[in-house]
Amino acid sequence: MEHRFEQLTPHILLMHAEHETDRPVLAAILGRERTLLMDGGNSPAHARLFQEELARRGLRQPDLMALTHWHWDHSFGMSAWKVPVMAHEAAADTLAGLSGLDWSDECLDRLVASQTISDASRKHICLEYGEQREIRIVPPDIVFTDRLTVHLGGVSCELVHVGGDHSPDSCILYVKEDKTLFLGDALGPAVYGGPRRYNGARFLRLLETVYAYEADWFVESHGVPMNRREFTADLAPWEQLARLACIHGSDRERMIAGMRDYLGAEEVPADLLEGVEYFIAGAGI
Repeated sequence: MEHRFEQLTPHILLMHAEHETDRPVLAAILGRERTLLMDGGNSPAHARLFQEELARRGLRQPDLMALTHWHWDHSFGMSAWKVPVMAHEAAADTLAGLSGLDWSDECLDRLVASQTISDASRKHICLEYGEQREIRIVPPDIVFTDRLTVHLGGVSCELVHVGGDHSPDSCILYVKEDKTLFLGDALGPAVYGGPRRYNGARFLRLLETVYAYEADWFVESHGVPMNRREFTADLAPWEQLARLACIHGSDRERMIAGMRDYLGAEEVPADLLEGVEYFIAGAGI
């Protein structure tokens, strides 16, 4: 597997997402005095690849970590870094509840049955770790409720709790000097606790928060970095779908008709049709 790294801005080195085992973006924000790591990776193996790349480039290894949310693909690699971790209080609570599990097939089955994780996550965990799954949950060291600002030396980072459908503990990370906003998975649908779903009003509030930042770059954890023009163009049909969901609730036909009018097309693309179902599932929740 080819691993892709990118110097996105003067202070930010990215490791791109890899979808085979659901590895999200990792990022090192490098200041004069400290390096901040965005997310821990989905396994120690994932983390080591980024550690090796930082060493190869002669860059400072992380001094601390910001966790965007608790989900396994962002947190199960935390044990490989051995640095203080900042996380929202809800993420800390969830991770504490997962500590001490043996991560056997039976354990994973129970977690799926309780809707703590999804069947897709179960499959990805098995692919990433194999049959001998030695997973060590690391509790965060610094727990916050609203926001934290970290100064790295010439670079400042703001970690802000935004919530949303994907995970109630979702946070975004803004690198002020580089005008870069890391979104984690905050704009994604809910994937645990039932069917995939969006709530239209929550999605629009979150999008308003995101657009208020003076960001030139937007980085979602399972996508590719986008400049503001690319990002707004990519989100525009989803914003319209959320507005239609607020108007029409669970009326599938009206939502689809509204998207046809918006797109000026006879057919609505498959991903947006899937999105219709997400917003219907999230109506009223």
